[in-house]
Amino acid sequence: MLRSVLRQTRAAVDETLGRMRPALALTETGTVSHVGAGVARVRGLPSLMSEELVAFAGGVEGIAVDLAPDEAGIVLLGESRSVSAGSAVRATGRLADTPVGEALIGRVIDPNGRPLDDAGPLRASGRRPVEAPAPAIMDRAPVTTPLATGLKVVDALIPIGRGQRELIVGDRQTGKTTVAVDTILNQRTGDVVCVYCAIGQRGAAVARVVDTLRQAGALAYTIVVVAAGEDPPGVQYLAPYAAMTIAESFMADGRDTLVVFDDLTRHARAYREISLLLRRPPGREAFPGDIFYLHARLLERSACRRAACGGGSLTALPIVETQAQDIAAYIPTNLISITDGQVYLSPELFHRGVLPAVDVGRSVSRVGGRTQLPALRAVAGPLRLAHAQFEELEAFARFATRLDDRTRATIERGRRVREALQQHEHAPMSPAEQVAVLHAAGSGLFDGLEVPAVARLETAVRRAATEQCAGICDRIVAGEALADGDWKALRDAAAAAIREARDAGSRE
Repeated sequence: MLRSVLRQTRAAVDETLGRMRPALALTETGTVSHVGAGVARVRGLPSLMSEELVAFAGGVEGIAVDLAPDEAGIVLLGESRSVSAGSAVRATGRLADTPVGEALIGRVIDPNGRPLDDAGPLRASGRRPVEAPAPAIMDRAPVTTPLATGLKVVDALIPIGRGQRELIVGDRQTGKTTVAVDTILNQRTGDVVCVYCAIGQRGAAVARVVDTLRQAGALAYTIVVVAAGEDPPGVQYLAPYAAMTIAESFMADGRDTLVVFDDLTRHARAYREISLLLRRPPGREAFPGDIFYLHARLLERSACRRAACGGGSLTALPIVETQAQDIAAYIPTNLISITDGQVYLSPELFHRGVLPAVDVGRSVSRVGGRTQLPALRAVAGPLRLAHAQFEELEAFARFATRLDDRTRATIERGRRVREALQQHEHAPMSPAEQVAVLHAAGSGLFDGLEVPAVARLETAVRRAATEQCAGICDRIVAGEALADGDWKALRDAAAAAIREARDAGSRE
């Protein structure tokens, strides 16, 4: 028995050796001349390409970002302790890439494709370079299909379309991440693949987001890419490009995708750190001169592609943090000029308990109502005008001692409309429910009620719309325009629900 096994083993070895064809392979090897905190300079790699991966003797990889005639600047993708001056470095001939494919859905990974969860090894179908050209203008289609966020104030007043780039901007702790996460949660009934990219975040914050997605069942269509705050700046620099590449792979298959960058302020700081360590000349606020190009070449890759080019769309929701409500700062203004609008979150509204704290007056969507469902557009138009008039009159009323009846009525209705636009976190609403609530608010059905009671009665209006007007709700979601009779039916159902809820409350 043993002799038979040995003969089979010897035969297999001989067969393998017989198939081997020794060949010479040309490999460029250089030397590390300088090592800094997260960067290195190497000499002796004359054929090195921009964005090419290099391998150091200690097993650490790096990306070539700064090419000079006699040396190259390398961004390290690992700890610099294992890299020292004089050690060998080898060119790989491979551009920086990341894994892509269906196997990534539901996983938490780093930009290099290493799994950060306990779901076993990652079996990706392939890899794609993290840098890619943006789709050509002639390959793009107009943005006309809505990407519902489930937030009334956004879907009604600041609509977002599939293929759009909408910036979420605001001070620290104003709910920026919550708006983005709620948008991901609202895709649970659709066909949108979501990618959440955390850049420089604390581990506890990322864990909370992942736990929220898992509890809501959103990890079934979401990929989480994490570059933690303790990771080297090179990993944080690579993270959004890796997330964009992963989303692009699904768009190339004709699918709709959503990518969230949380946030690009930390990404810009990581790039500033890299640039200063590489001795690049600093500019405004010590950022390098190509800081605009850093984000422009990233966000320009989001698009809605024509059907002749395979279809699909990639919607980007970048997040940027401001300080002391200064949206005219360097990085926020750069991103505002790149994107197709912004959702501004006000700390003043947040501290007053208006949630989500979206400042409608400072928010804008340059795509506009073209991406809205007809029923939502019909109810949102007058609502937007009434809300703007209310905010102006409310500010004026603080200094007025006497107000006429018409102005007082406008302010009172505006307060109830603002209350109706509020929403709890992680509780997205369907378009039909939004239309029912906003139509009731705009029609004055909440007038005469106490402002705190609006939230309680809103639940009754939503239930009445879905139960008593199911056919109308189906037509709203299907994108059909409503007739006058449909609007009357919605208003009558909402009025009856409000009366019933008020009577029940008075009996209690």
